[in-house]
Amino acid sequence: MNKKIATLSNFQQRTIIGVLGAAVFIGGILLNEWTYFVLFLGLTLLGIAEFYRLVAVQGVKPNRGLGLSLGALLFVSVFLIEKEAMPPELLFLSLPVLFLAFILELYRKQEEPFTNIAYTILGVAYVAGPFSLLHLLGYLQRDYYRWQPILGLLLLIWAADTGAYICGKSFGKHKLFARISPGKTWEGWAGGTLLSVVVSYVLSLFFTELELYQWIGIALIVGIFGVLGDLTESLLKRSLGVKDSGTLLPGHGGILDRFDSLLMAIPFIVAFLKIF
Repeated sequence: MNKKIATLSNFQQRTIIGVLGAAVFIGGILLNEWTYFVLFLGLTLLGIAEFYRLVAVQGVKPNRGLGLSLGALLFVSVFLIEKEAMPPELLFLSLPVLFLAFILELYRKQEEPFTNIAYTILGVAYVAGPFSLLHLLGYLQRDYYRWQPILGLLLLIWAADTGAYICGKSFGKHKLFARISPGKTWEGWAGGTLLSVVVSYVLSLFFTELELYQWIGIALIVGIFGVLGDLTESLLKRSLGVKDSGTLLPGHGGILDRFDSLLMAIPFIVAFLKIF
């Protein structure tokens, strides 16, 4: 299957993987809370592992086992707390577990130990942190699993990406951040943000878990911080001298390439919805 996909053009690869991926995500989110849980737990672990492979090109040697364990612990703990299946006080256990990164490094006998510790923790914070916060969107009222905010967020991100691609290709002239990502333009950003806002209005008509102003607020956050997440990941790749974060998704790169906007947007969206 992968060999057949590899013979297709980049556009064909992106289309096929995009459609299949969308079907998997929509189905997993809609089916029940456990399919959602398994889906995003897998993304969390794959994303952390990909981050560690990415930084390894510079000779960094993060503690993969500890990082993956910490990421899983954080993701599972927040999920169980939001389901009210675990006392929130137990989340404090993650703090001493976090400091195991310092203790274990004493026995690894690697060069640049504090660089390794920093990247071990950074991988967890960058990937597992936002995906764990996603649970707060699924359990906004802490009574039952709500799929509308999660699926709506993904639809808004896809809308922003689509609008940015179309407007950037058609009208893009002014570079948004040429030093980091030469392909992005202000016209593309404006088109992506506008389409995201339009889609947020449509969502408010059918996804009534949130009010119209909340959907519009999420759309604006996606428009602003989604592109900043993309630029942040581009900065990471440029600093490491790599083109894509991975090859898991033909035509799309890796997990971090595909979900960089989501990772950056989630913390701001959670803060917005909790406050407003």
